[in-house]
Amino acid sequence: MTEQTITFDEMEQAVALFGAFDENVRVIEREYGVSIVSRGSDIKIIGDPERVDKAVRAINSMLVLINKGEALTDQNVRYVLSLVSEGNEDKIGSITTDSICITSKGRPVKPKTLGQKKYTQAIDENTITFGVGPAGTGKTYLAVAKAVTAFRAKEVNRIILTRPAVEAGEKLGFLPGDLQSKVDPYLRPLYDALFDMLGAENFARYQERGAIEVAPLAYMRGRTLDDSFIILDEAQNTTPEQMKMFLTRLGFRSKMVVTGDITQIDLPDGKRSGLKTVLNILKDVDDIMICRFSQKDVVRHRLVQDIITAYEKYDEEHSKR
Repeated sequence: MTEQTITFDEMEQAVALFGAFDENVRVIEREYGVSIVSRGSDIKIIGDPERVDKAVRAINSMLVLINKGEALTDQNVRYVLSLVSEGNEDKIGSITTDSICITSKGRPVKPKTLGQKKYTQAIDENTITFGVGPAGTGKTYLAVAKAVTAFRAKEVNRIILTRPAVEAGEKLGFLPGDLQSKVDPYLRPLYDALFDMLGAENFARYQERGAIEVAPLAYMRGRTLDDSFIILDEAQNTTPEQMKMFLTRLGFRSKMVVTGDITQIDLPDGKRSGLKTVLNILKDVDDIMICRFSQKDVVRHRLVQDIITAYEKYDEEHSKR
């Protein structure tokens, strides 16, 4: 058994570290099998030397976040633990950057993982960026934040968001209303992200002016998109022909972001995914970056990460049979 002591410069650091009902400290204790005891401005970590060392590294990494004004959440606490297990906790400081965008409610939007940080940097530095990975990794939300930032800075004149209207077990024809009413449910995640960034009234005003367009992928055919920030969401449900059609819409002074999850393809049997195909075709092309997310980049509820991990394990076991 061994023990190490960490001294806080300010009691506010201790309050932030422990969290509500000491939940953050309990997570560290369960993860490493150590005991953490608070004594005034000190805390003592007691246990097996190797486990104590990891717990100390995790706590110091969390203090880096706290000192940079970040609130500890279940997501970033668990992310710190994953970085410690990889020996990459020294990179935690690079995540805490200035916000990408401020939402309509005044909330800053920031990368929460190294994967998200790399993704947002890639969007800045490349004309076309692919964000590929599981649900909950912020692929679409961060892309919309980048689009709104570019639009507000007058770097582009339009935001265009599109996705293929592919059914996941239901048919478009079964939905009531005209064509727009039928496709709107497929575009709802894009609307939600824009509402969050701009507010419903601003979004409606920009959409009426044509400065923001949310439309099915089929509406892109035959167009050249200049001075635009274009996002293709759910790209795993494009065919290779649709993907080529979309990418060749790129005009001058425009950016494209393509997002998708190749484990969630809803195309009919026998149809190839345009996203899977294009990742091989364009992997060595300059000014195009492919960013791959993992389950560690999931920023939704903890169970989403666990579900993705369980599915990956299941698929791996069945692929060997």
